[in-house]
Amino acid sequence: MTVSLNTFERLKDRGLAAYKSGDYGAAKPYLMQAADAMIKIAAETQDAARRQRRKAMAAELIEFAGKCDEKAVEKKAGRGRTAEKDSDDSGAKASDWIVREKPDIGFDDIAGLDDVKQEIRMKMIYPFSHPDLAARYHIATGGGLLLYGPPGTGKTMIAKAIAHEIDATMFVISPAHVLSKWVGEAEQNIRKLFSAAKEEDSAIIFIDEVEALVPARRSSQSSVMTRVVPQILQELEGFDRSSDSKPLLFVGATNEPWALDAAVMRPGRFDSKVYVPLPDEPARHRLLEIYCGKRPLAPDVDFGELVRRLDGYSGADVKAVAQKAATMPFMEAITGSEPRPIGMADLLGVIESMPPSVQKKDLVRYEEFASRN
Repeated sequence: MTVSLNTFERLKDRGLAAYKSGDYGAAKPYLMQAADAMIKIAAETQDAARRQRRKAMAAELIEFAGKCDEKAVEKKAGRGRTAEKDSDDSGAKASDWIVREKPDIGFDDIAGLDDVKQEIRMKMIYPFSHPDLAARYHIATGGGLLLYGPPGTGKTMIAKAIAHEIDATMFVISPAHVLSKWVGEAEQNIRKLFSAAKEEDSAIIFIDEVEALVPARRSSQSSVMTRVVPQILQELEGFDRSSDSKPLLFVGATNEPWALDAAVMRPGRFDSKVYVPLPDEPARHRLLEIYCGKRPLAPDVDFGELVRRLDGYSGADVKAVAQKAATMPFMEAITGSEPRPIGMADLLGVIESMPPSVQKKDLVRYEEFASRN
């Protein structure tokens, strides 16, 4: 399928969760994208009855999303005149919805991915760390970087490491917050975001699940998205990459690079596209050291064998394996048994019961996308 059911479920669950919590501005874009995903799934469904049910589900989500504006107005009215003034004030602080941080994670803290790190150093970090040479050879400083690959491969950690390596302020943005009407019109939010970043000596704007913010416009039924995408493209085109400008990076991470609007993939927007694959053998070994090293291990635990068994597992999968294996002796101990170390049997048992989260057919699609880009 062009769109997976897992993607639909993820979008639907986030939309409904935001709706239930009263965050209607954040709920609407997720519900609309879930509906859009289900429409695509329905179009590829062969069984007529199932196809009709899926179309009905999409229509229900669209109707549900339509209620968000009404609910938001009701909630906003209840906030009173002061809250309304703060929300509409053009000087509303971006800090109300933008998370600024100075990450302390460097490339040395990321297991494996040596090729990925080197590619990012060449494209992004070295121009920052050697500005005089970059200016001499007219190497652009800043720009757009797209990190794409399977879930759980460390794309967010890589973005944080980039900020740490160049000592930049990192702006961590949720697509739902940008689209939320609680902080003003979406286009205004985009302008505020880039303006706030440009005030820093050096900054990185990081948006996870960037496909939710810049989806293919022809496939999106949201009128908001048809306005937001051009605004983001305008801001990206407006980057001043001259040698005397403040360095600014726009980093997007996605598990679905094929869902992005084609215009954002052109030179001058996401200038660099880096595939973040599943961890290789050295990376899996390092991940085991990170997630198992501080836990009590039995002498029979063989990292070499575990590395072999974990072929095809993501970094998040490896972390989950370590955590689940640790719960076994823990549960035994709290029920009265003598505390024991984690054994090889515990780890192998978890691996056998927990297949990799990324399917091989999905890996093929990522590799095909990488070969074209």
